[in-house]
Amino acid sequence: MAMATVRSAFLRTALRGGSRAPAPPKRGFASSSHHDDAHETAKWEKITYLGIATCTVLAIYNLSKGHPHHEEPPQYPYLHIRNKEFPWGPDGLFEMKHH
Repeated sequence: MAMATVRSAFLRTALRGGSRAPAPPKRGFASSSHHDDAHETAKWEKITYLGIATCTVLAIYNLSKGHPHHEEPPQYPYLHIRNKEFPWGPDGLFEMKHH
């Protein structure tokens, strides 16, 4: 049985024209070219560092500028009416303490 298998394999190879046909060449895709990967990596690394530096400079500039202070609104008598005290004291939690 084993001898018949070897013989049929040998006959198939002989009828095909000799040894196995060479594998078809690999298809080259545009993204598979590795020669410029290092160049692209270096380019984007430079862009990243430039972006970080730019954002840092803009943040320092914006934070160093002053912001406008608005006048206090007038104390109208109908604002902050308290008919009873809060459980935590006479003033609200986020108000200035006047006593």
